[in-house]
Amino acid sequence: MQSLRKAFSTLLLFIICGVPGFAQERFPSKAITIITPITAGTTIDILARLFADGLSKKLGQQVLVLNRPGAGGIIAAQTLLNAPADGHTIILVNSGHVILGSLNKQLPFDPLNDFVGISLVGIAPSIVNVAPSLGVKTLREFVELAKAKPGTIHYGSAGIGTATHLAGAYFGLQGGVELVHVPYTVSSTIIADLLGGRIQASFSPAAFTLPLLQDGKLLGLAVAADEPIADPVQIPTAVSQNIDYKFATWYGLLASAKTPKPILQALNEAIAEVGNDPETQAKVRVQGITPQRIGLADFDSHIRKDMERLAPVMRSIAADR
Repeated sequence: MQSLRKAFSTLLLFIICGVPGFAQERFPSKAITIITPITAGTTIDILARLFADGLSKKLGQQVLVLNRPGAGGIIAAQTLLNAPADGHTIILVNSGHVILGSLNKQLPFDPLNDFVGISLVGIAPSIVNVAPSLGVKTLREFVELAKAKPGTIHYGSAGIGTATHLAGAYFGLQGGVELVHVPYTVSSTIIADLLGGRIQASFSPAAFTLPLLQDGKLLGLAVAADEPIADPVQIPTAVSQNIDYKFATWYGLLASAKTPKPILQALNEAIAEVGNDPETQAKVRVQGITPQRIGLADFDSHIRKDMERLAPVMRSIAADR
């Protein structure tokens, strides 16, 4: 019976991916497109082009990047779902993709069930950033100030429902403090207002603030991870300062949930090979992202568990809208 099942699985793979003697072509049979929900030059776009280059060499087919920004990622997601579910069109997103469903019940798709994970490629823990002019030097001092003056600490994010919005709201919940959310549309404005004292904090991955942290223009009070940052700046964990705050933006590749499993497996293995390359990992780290890989069903499980953990703060955000 076991050998029969193995033979059937092999036959199924051949039928889907194609071998001589079957009408269908081997995967990939044409160029692959990686859709991104954001403009060129941003972190997601840079990651997409990095993996596109590696996958093109690995798979022997051209891999293109298609930017489809707008509507908080809805346009990009719909573009993927409107394409054939054959693995030749995939999408690179971050945590914001699944946040969509919690904040917008009128979506024309289900961010969880209409998509399937191919591979996580990296995570970027949030850093609690403040300007030196705020007068605090530790996370405990920051929390004490926020408690002493509730509603006076404003934090900037890339917009309502974004990962940086959720990061700040989750910190408020875990730290027991009342913070005021200020949504922006241009990330550089967040930095300008933080330095100018118009907002008092931001909760963002290192890529957004690292040069300013290195120059001492901003202070990194804590990183929301299990391990502290030791280089190029030293930032302790929030947990080590008695605040149970762990939050990371994940980056990964998804496909339509209708994509055949053997094709997903082939993509996963190719992405793993590209992601394990030391040169690729170095380029990922330059973006302030820690390379990390979880594939297929394990990636789906990771996404769902993260959503369950953050459900209380997402309900709070939805109620305030």
